[in-house]
Amino acid sequence: MTEPRLILASTSRYRREMLSRFGLPFDAVAPGVDETPLDGEAPLHLVQRLAAAKAAAVARAYPDACVIGSDQLAEFDGRVLGKPGTPERAIEQLRAMSGREVTFLTALCVMRGEHEVGVAVDRTVVRFRTLSQAEVERYVEAEQPLDCAGSFKSEGRGITLFDAIETVDPTALIGLPLIATARLLRDAGFVLP
Repeated sequence: MTEPRLILASTSRYRREMLSRFGLPFDAVAPGVDETPLDGEAPLHLVQRLAAAKAAAVARAYPDACVIGSDQLAEFDGRVLGKPGTPERAIEQLRAMSGREVTFLTALCVMRGEHEVGVAVDRTVVRFRTLSQAEVERYVEAEQPLDCAGSFKSEGRGITLFDAIETVDPTALIGLPLIATARLLRDAGFVLP
């Protein structure tokens, strides 16, 4: 089976960096999907719907390609945490999560043309240690995690904020679950080590 063109339906630099670990050539294309939650939509449904919608949107434009769509959200106290956008909001989020657990859902959908190769969802639980105001402020100033759900970068200094991470795929927390991605790409005909 010939490997098709591979496209990541995302403009996220984190997802691009993760996918580049496989050594496969790929393009990144903005999916242009409205990410507004539906009224009363459960977080699991939202993250799955958005991953599939991103993959499908790009697959329609590139019907001969294999497309990866992914979405991630952070769930805390029964609500979805968005990207903070400002240092003040990042500090507020991190202070609220101090000494608590946050669940990250990362969904993945791989399509080859109009055919869905498969879907996967990773559930990662992050347990924050008790953080002082000064620690939070230093962290936000140093790493500027303004474009990250949950206001931290686990691949950087954010790892120092945690007591524990419970997951089957540590790469999912960065935005793309590579174990599931590799499995689905093999299913789509790609050769990986």
